[in-house]
Amino acid sequence: MHRRTLLVVLLAAALLVPPAADAQKPIKVGMPMPLSGPPALFGEPATKGAMMFVEEINARGGVLGRKLELITRDSKADANEAVRQARELILKDNVDFLVGTLTSAEGPAVSVVAKENKIVFIAPIPKTDQLTAPDKLHPYVFRVASTTTIEGRSAAEIVAKWPVKRVATMSFDYAYGQDVTKAFVEHLKKIKPSVEIVDQQWPKLGEQDYNPFINAQMAKKPEAVFSSIWGGFFVTYSKQARAVGMFDALKYHFIGVGEAATPETAKSMGADYPVGIWGNSYDAFYWGETQAHRSYVARLSRYLKDEYPSSWAIQGYIGMQFLAEAIKKAESTDSDKVAKALLGLTVETPVGPLTIREKDHQANRGQLYGKTVMDPKYPFAIMKPVTYVDPTKFMD
Repeated sequence: MHRRTLLVVLLAAALLVPPAADAQKPIKVGMPMPLSGPPALFGEPATKGAMMFVEEINARGGVLGRKLELITRDSKADANEAVRQARELILKDNVDFLVGTLTSAEGPAVSVVAKENKIVFIAPIPKTDQLTAPDKLHPYVFRVASTTTIEGRSAAEIVAKWPVKRVATMSFDYAYGQDVTKAFVEHLKKIKPSVEIVDQQWPKLGEQDYNPFINAQMAKKPEAVFSSIWGGFFVTYSKQARAVGMFDALKYHFIGVGEAATPETAKSMGADYPVGIWGNSYDAFYWGETQAHRSYVARLSRYLKDEYPSSWAIQGYIGMQFLAEAIKKAESTDSDKVAKALLGLTVETPVGPLTIREKDHQANRGQLYGKTVMDPKYPFAIMKPVTYVDPTKFMD
């Protein structure tokens, strides 16, 4: 009788205490991100930034006593491929969370997968307003990137100060290009009613020959051009534009959002970069505004073995930062609990404190803006002066 009672007690205790093996299981995070083709110019460093964060936090003991494990997949900047990879990460790799995607085609598509599987998805890069629009918002999607509204309005504030009236736009014909251009045009007309939008060109995403679009646009005689062509595509576009004298004709009244002024873009173009244009970037190793940022850049430089480290790494880093802090706050890896923990969460990031708003799951993430110049300190163009534009007044 006593033996039977003891057996029951031991069995009950075993059910109450989780196996040591389970406690040691890593917390798996799936990251679909473009790792090939022109978009890899941004996707690869963003992935490495996430990897650096994982290594740093694991060296400190992980989260809730468990290591983080980052599982990456090449989304190829294609919405269908991103969806396929996200589903595979969830169903085959059994990831606990998703952090990733680059384009505004991928982000909303993967958000649907996250909703279907009730798994937290943090988007560190896609900017389209559609990702967290009221009709698309759900409990599991969060964004720590800027938005098309913030970016378009920020650019409009800059262009409004130029001595120009005839403005044209050049953007890819998909969610990001359409949304950021709409935000730019509407805000520019609001703050400078005298402006006339004389032309709008919409090449398809991934276009390689921009000459027909450039020629058609310049025939309308704009005094300034707003562009949201991004990544390796901007490299191709700007080289073709420079070859036909577009920047000279505009007197360099050109602003390239979509991170046209990142160090990696400037480095990849070298002497071909159209120095004198305005651009933006999520980060710049030379910004050095705070000790936290300087420390981050020093660590990133060592991690990447690059004297002039990527500006895109910070988005992967911040995405993982928010996830880790939410898991700690929730004291759980349950997606429902982590999703609730993300609401209103403030995290001290390398660019300062960022907060995810409860109403739309959007972080108050701004960007750096500046006019590009050559500086004797560096063998490529940089923004100087470089200014972090607070997004607060541009957030609806």
